[in-house]
Formats: sequence, C-alpha cells, structure tokens
Amino acid sequence: MTYDLVAALRPLLAAEASAEAYACGSEPGDLEQAVWLRLLERLESDGPPPDPPGWLREAVRAEARRSRHAAWREGPYDGEPADVLGPGPEQHALTAARHRALRQAVRRLPGRCPRLMDALLSPKDLTYREIAGELGISQGSLGPERSRCLGCLRRLLAPEVATCQARG
Repeated sequence: MTYDLVAALRPLLAAEASAEAYACGSEPGDLEQAVWLRLLERLESDGPPPDPPGWLREAVRAEARRSRHAAWREGPYDGEPADVLGPGPEQHALTAARHRALRQAVRRLPGRCPRLMDALLSPKDLTYREIAGELGISQGSLGPERSRCLGCLRRLLAPEVATCQARG
C-alpha cells in the first residue's frame, strides 16, 4: 500500500515542490525529500492521510514556510569567516610533502644545478648578483643556467607530478 501511495503522489509532489521551491529559496529536491520524510513519519504513527493529495499540498507549503523561515533566521556572518586564520593541518602536511619532494629532486640534479636551485629557493631571497657571486659564475650566465636546471627539474618531477595542461 505504501508503494502505491508513493507512486501515485510522486508526480504531484514533484510539481508542487517545483512550484514552491524557488519562492522560498530552496531546491525542489530538498522540499521533496522533506515531504517524503514527513509522509513516512505520518504513515508510521497515524497511517495514510484521508486525503493524500490535499495532505501533500499542505505538507509542501508547510516545508516551504519552514525553509523560508530558516533562511530568514540563518543569515551570513558580518565578520570574517572562521577559516581565515590560515590553512589547516592537512594543508600544512601536503605543503611540507611537496617541499620535501622538490628538495629531493633538486639534490638529484646534475652539475652545479643543485647549488643554483638551492640559492634560488633560499629563504634569504638572494639577488642574481648575490647568487652569481656565491656560485662563482657571471651574472649573465645565471639566467640560461637557471633555465637548463629548471628543465632538468621538470623532467625529474614529471613522473611524480601531474602537469596542468589544457585538454580538449
């Protein structure tokens, strides 16, 4: 009997929920779920309603009122959102793992690339002049050397990191 009632009310509920949902700022599917739940609760306690279509229309309107009232009470915060304080522990762990993978790849680079990349990644934020002086190379050759080292680094990291390329 419950299956027959649900099958008979399904098209009416879809139409009523669609008609009421947008006026109350809700999704039709959300209203439908709420009404189905109310129907199941009613079937368990009082049995089927005497006028199922009438009951369903009233239930949809009651859920729409409840949704409107909840939307009216639940406004956005005036202040900053709670997560403005910074990244969470999982983000810190992911960032640390990426930094470790990068440092390991830099150590595997050939020639003087590890020293150059360490200088470029240094928290001291060295200038090209300072890096060239530290490595004992001319400042003019630093750019081409950096490009070669970054190419090597990309090739090393390619199997480990998915590249961000446009597809399609």
